[in-house]
Amino acid sequence: ISQQSFPVLANIRRRCLSGVNGRWHQMVGVGLGVALCAVPVVEKQNSVSLSNDALIKRAVSLVTDSTSTLLSQTTYALIEALTEYTKAVYTLVSLYKQYASLLGKMNSEEVDAVWQVVIGARVDMTTKQQEYLRLESSWMTALRLSEMAAEAAYQSGADQASVTARSHVQLVKSQVQEVRQLSQKAETKLAEAQTEELIKAQGEESSLPQGILGSREAGEDPYLRED
Repeated sequence: ISQQSFPVLANIRRRCLSGVNGRWHQMVGVGLGVALCAVPVVEKQNSVSLSNDALIKRAVSLVTDSTSTLLSQTTYALIEALTEYTKAVYTLVSLYKQYASLLGKMNSEEVDAVWQVVIGARVDMTTKQQEYLRLESSWMTALRLSEMAAEAAYQSGADQASVTARSHVQLVKSQVQEVRQLSQKAETKLAEAQTEELIKAQGEESSLPQGILGSREAGEDPYLRED
């Protein structure tokens, strides 16, 4: 049955659909309105969390964390470099003692060979010393930054961040000091070994016959003394 055959039914259908569409748009509009009303519009957070003091405390806490990380890394590098330097110093101490014990028991060629080993060890020690001094400069910079960050945290009222930063500074200072004491002890041993070797070398020369001593003084030293 076509709609043309029953125009009345067609009109009724159009009116019904029109009414349904109207009610549907009204329902959609009302639904969207309710949904928008249900979502809270955050215009401003808690005034305390957004206050200048709170923002400063948060920022200074980040700064103390960053400087503490830098200080930890430079401390580790410095301790490692100081340890390597100390090992090099003790190696040189051992060589000096061995050399001193062999004085008077070696010919000139053996003296040259042993002294070349000593010179090589001294070069290695000097290289490691320069490396730890370079890292020590970086460590001192990191230390000052951490101390400044701790002070800034204290001034801003971030007490926990300040206490943590200061405790970390004291910890790394004590760690570096312990390793420094070991290196200083090694340097003292080296000075003693050099003095002992020099005294023994002079004693060996004074015990040589005059003819041999004169020929040694007239000629070049069999090795280059650097101490």
